[in-house]
Amino acid sequence: MALLPILSYPHPRLRLIAEPIAEINDDIRKLAQDMLETMYDAPGIGLAASQVDRHIQLIVMDLSEDQSEPRVFINPVITPLTDELYCYKEGCLSIPEVFDDVERPARVNIKALDLDGNAMDIDADGLLAVCIQHEMDHLNGKLFVDYLSQLKRNRAKAKVEKVIKQREKKAQK
Repeated sequence: MALLPILSYPHPRLRLIAEPIAEINDDIRKLAQDMLETMYDAPGIGLAASQVDRHIQLIVMDLSEDQSEPRVFINPVITPLTDELYCYKEGCLSIPEVFDDVERPARVNIKALDLDGNAMDIDADGLLAVCIQHEMDHLNGKLFVDYLSQLKRNRAKAKVEKVIKQREKKAQK
């Protein structure tokens, strides 16, 4: 397994639309494992292939406290199940150290394939609903900061630039 570089906002490749996966093969399985390792290392709870510059419809996530429940979603489709909105303070591995409230549908249905090509059909609410919608946005070239005001997006961009510079300084030591 390998740690993958995560694209940082405002990298233009984060805006690309992900393509469906035609065949689940060993390359896809390895990428999913590398993405999980990258997500755990970051640390985070979800990661879309678009964030590691692979523009295919692949999402990994693990919402457990002890990193014991990895999930893989291939070619996911989500459908809102309610007009009710749920507000959650979101963050993103591509937008480090920036967090803000985002409203999303409170309940969604997720249809996807797992790494064995088995179909999944899950009704989700709470953190799972938030996380899958957040990661699906990545596959569609959208970021959580797109839900914020222009002022907050500008602040997020400046903060990310500062964090990246600090990380580069640390890496040089």
